[in-house]
Amino acid sequence: MFGNHWFAVVFSGVPSSLSSFSSLSVVSDLLLVLRKSLLCDGEFFHMRCCAHILNLIVQDGMKVAHTSLHKIRESIKHVKDFTALPKELVVQSFVNSLSNQQRTYQVVVAATQDMGIGKDGKLPWRLPTDLKFFKEITMKTSDPGKKNAVLMGRKTWESIPLEYRPLSGRLNVVLTRSGSFDIATAENVVICGSMSSVLELLAASPYSLSIEKVFVIGGAQIFREALNAPGCEAIHITEIQSSIECDTFMPPVDSTVFWPWYSSFPKVENNIRYSFTTYVRVRSSATEPPSQNNDPSVDNNSDSIKFEIKNFSFLPKTIFERHEEYIYLRLVQDIISEGTTKDDRTGTGTLSKFGCQKVFWRGVVEELLWFISGSTNAKMYRRWVALGLMVIKDVDGAGFRVVGLTEREEGDLGPVYGFQWRHFGASSLFPLLNFTDMHNDYSGQGFDQLLDVINKIKHNPDDRRIILSAWNPADLKLMAIPPCHMFAQFYVANGELSCQMYQRSADMGLGVPFNIASYALLTCMIAHVCDLVPGDFIHVIGDAHVYCNHVKPLQEQLNNLPKPFPTLKINPKKKDIDSFVAADFKLIGYDPHQKIDMKLAV
Repeated sequence: MFGNHWFAVVFSGVPSSLSSFSSLSVVSDLLLVLRKSLLCDGEFFHMRCCAHILNLIVQDGMKVAHTSLHKIRESIKHVKDFTALPKELVVQSFVNSLSNQQRTYQVVVAATQDMGIGKDGKLPWRLPTDLKFFKEITMKTSDPGKKNAVLMGRKTWESIPLEYRPLSGRLNVVLTRSGSFDIATAENVVICGSMSSVLELLAASPYSLSIEKVFVIGGAQIFREALNAPGCEAIHITEIQSSIECDTFMPPVDSTVFWPWYSSFPKVENNIRYSFTTYVRVRSSATEPPSQNNDPSVDNNSDSIKFEIKNFSFLPKTIFERHEEYIYLRLVQDIISEGTTKDDRTGTGTLSKFGCQKVFWRGVVEELLWFISGSTNAKMYRRWVALGLMVIKDVDGAGFRVVGLTEREEGDLGPVYGFQWRHFGASSLFPLLNFTDMHNDYSGQGFDQLLDVINKIKHNPDDRRIILSAWNPADLKLMAIPPCHMFAQFYVANGELSCQMYQRSADMGLGVPFNIASYALLTCMIAHVCDLVPGDFIHVIGDAHVYCNHVKPLQEQLNNLPKPFPTLKINPKKKDIDSFVAADFKLIGYDPHQKIDMKLAV
């Protein structure tokens, strides 16, 4: 049937377990198929390649029968086109084609809150940034030698303007059962009859070697089949938050299977509010526990989800960042799991690490405005128990007194945050006046750091000394408690204002979410009065700790899924930092989870 030399060379690489095949004639037929498909003038490399293929088949326990030969012939037709590739890739591609493997895929879609995706066969919105996002996410690859595939139904294909068909830089795969379907060009276009057939095709050569990722892009019928199927590993949704009439809809995302990974800040374009959100698969089905396939490292651990979040290797290159709230959740979990048990000033006990719910928004605004006023009078601040400004009730229940300063009038906190922001050094610069009490008028005394920050941002934005500090060692003995969030530096670049804040001591349960919101708001306010846009907020923490009586409520919080961030609107008529009142701030789209009670440790 073929030369003895060729036969001997091939079998030199096949183990004795080949005898497990039921018939030598079957093996001979297989070798004939391999020879016809792979050999080029009897090159020794390809002979050895055949042997490796047989070797892998035997090792994987695959039984070759006469009925499989047709499938084998079809599967390896493409391999000969890649004879220049390393034999490991060729062999693995061949084995993949024999094992009924299907490619996984990701869904890319824009949808309204009720999952509307179209009207009259078209997109009922015009969002240039969304189109740019779609192009980037479906085109970019980590391997410049590969490209991605976009999988769509016939109607979606026909909805693409002719001048943009096929979508450039991508393999266009069109699903249709119509035998008369015609396309203008066959270049970069493949036609298939079903999802399963195309996913098998893309898992085999040549596409397994040339296609990096597969994206399903519509329409409704394809989404119904693909959205929550096992092969879907991620869903990238442009979530249209404005009310828009649609007549075509897709199924909702199964929140028991897919969890949010990344969520952008909301954007407004052509009067349409929307955000980009990526959901990743954490369970193979709604009835199974979170899995660790695809390396999400999310599992059940002592009644709570452990957030060991890593960059999923399958996510597109453009999705390089994840939902920022996971940084906080992961740190909370890390402290609970790995923190050192320490005693603390309050006597509550903490789990602590070094170096590394529903937020009361009205309280965030009022506290920050109180800081900006420079006041030390807690009575001027509507929320009595300010995070980080420990105020406790007297033992006799008669009222409030500052910790350790019982000689003070109720509510007098001493020269704390706001005083240092607006009157830094007043106590030491004016020893005759000194800090007496909250009723004294300190106008014009000390150094106004906040106005200095604003002046530098406006007139010398490249200054590396745009600093706001609440830490004044000379005044620590006069304060109710030394500042926790103590130092902030501002940075201007490309019309954006960013802030980096250092916090020496951080209560991860109660304090940190409040502090993040507060300094984010401060950055937005300063950017507003300086005609800049907000940039980044970077939070650096010294002693990050979880109080022992907060562990259980925080474990409850770890089970809550982050939601898209709200949008902050600031009164455009206000340009003076001292002129703001609470009514000047509107938080749009804030949809928090239910409040989780945590007791303040004092």
